[in-house]
Amino acid sequence: MYKKILAILLLFCVGLFVAFGVIIYNDFIGSGAAITKSSQASNISEKNEETEQISNESEQKMVTELSKDKLKNGDNDELNPFGDKIGLSELNDAFYQDYLHKMSHQKVVASDKWGFYLITNERINWLLDGLSKTELDHEDLYNRILTRWSEGDFTIADQDHNAVWQLQGGNIGEATGVLTEEEEKAYINSAQ
Repeated sequence: MYKKILAILLLFCVGLFVAFGVIIYNDFIGSGAAITKSSQASNISEKNEETEQISNESEQKMVTELSKDKLKNGDNDELNPFGDKIGLSELNDAFYQDYLHKMSHQKVVASDKWGFYLITNERINWLLDGLSKTELDHEDLYNRILTRWSEGDFTIADQDHNAVWQLQGGNIGEATGVLTEEEEKAYINSAQ
């Protein structure tokens, strides 16, 4: 009788040992497969990022080469410093209003601001140059604003903003003043 109990106990222990062995083996193999799948996904993600980076670099190189070719050929009116594919001869009132409005955000206090273009001499001069290459309904206004800005005068940038904002039918985000230098720096940092 003791032998039967001992045999049953021994079989029971062997069965448990085998069962635990199978469970541990499956967990080990399963986690290895998960690690392999995770590694493969990570490798695919890295390859996609590399491909995207190469694509972006190729695109930037192509744009740079096209820009250089246009400069060599004296066709620099197509080099839009705002990054759009609009040349000076294609500018209209809507483009001038959009560019001026978003540039003015750098200088003005307003409850709401949608869009931002950093004010640069290149952008100001490009827009000034465009005034003579197209017919505009509000050319005098754009000229006054851009001329003042080209001279570094932003003392009434809030009025400039509101004049353009009104042409666009604005009803939210009226400028109420001009930012201090510190406020302007903070706005530029937050907008970029």
